[in-house]
Amino acid sequence: MLLETTVPIATIFGSEFLGTMILIILGVGVVANNLLPKSKGNPAPGSLQINWGWGFGVMFGVYAAYKTGGHLNPAVTVGLAIAGKDLAPGIPATGTNILVYILAQFAGAFVGAVIAWLAYKQHYDEDCDPALKLGTFATGPQIRNPFWNCMTEAIGTWVLVLWVIISGFTKGITIGPLAVALLIVSIGASLGGPTGYAINPARDLAPRIAHAVLPIKGKGGSDWGYAWVPVVGPMVGGVLAAVTYLIFW
Repeated sequence: MLLETTVPIATIFGSEFLGTMILIILGVGVVANNLLPKSKGNPAPGSLQINWGWGFGVMFGVYAAYKTGGHLNPAVTVGLAIAGKDLAPGIPATGTNILVYILAQFAGAFVGAVIAWLAYKQHYDEDCDPALKLGTFATGPQIRNPFWNCMTEAIGTWVLVLWVIISGFTKGITIGPLAVALLIVSIGASLGGPTGYAINPARDLAPRIAHAVLPIKGKGGSDWGYAWVPVVGPMVGGVLAAVTYLIFW
C-alpha cells in the first residue's frame, strides 16, 4: 500500500525548524549565560543550571513542533523510522520525510545558534578563553578519547530515543514535553559529565558551523577533529534504541 503524507512538506520543515531553533536559542543561551564574561550568570552556579536550561529548551521546542512530533533531533527521527513507527500522526517514515526532518533540524539549529550569539554579542566580544566561547556553541570532552566519547554519547542518546519510542507521540499541549524535559535534565546530570551530552547531531554540528562562520572576536578554532563524535555517537545510540525496542516490545 502506498504511504501517503497528510501533512504538507512545508509544514513538516517549518515545524521541525521552529522547534529546533527554539531549542538551540535557549540551550546555547544558558551556556553563554554561565560561561561568558560580564554575564549575570557568570560565575556559573554549576552544571545543573545548564542541564535545566537545555531541558526547558527541549520542552518549549517540542511544544512549538507538536505538529511533527517535536523530534528536534536526527537520532530521534531515524530511531523512530527503524523501529517501524510513523514520524508523527499523518507523517509516515518515508525517505523524503526523514530527509526533510533532518534538514529542518540542522537549519533550525544553525539559525538558533546565530540568534543566541546576537543576544550575547557584546559578551562574545570580551576577552576570554576561546574554549569557553566554543563551549557555548558545541560540546567537548573532559577526557579526549574518541571511542569512549562516542560510547558516552551513544548511551545517553539510547536512553533518550528509547524513551521517545516507547512513550509515543506528543499531541498538542500535553505532559509529553515536560516529561522529555525532565529526561534531558536527568541524562545531563547522570551522563553529561564526560562529553557535555550532545545526544543530538543537529544540536552540536550546526552550532559548531555557526561558531566557525560568525565574526566572533578571539574565538579560536572550532575543534573539527572532535566534531564527528557528537554526530556518530548519537546516531549509533538512536539505532540501538530502535533495535532494543524491536527486541523487547
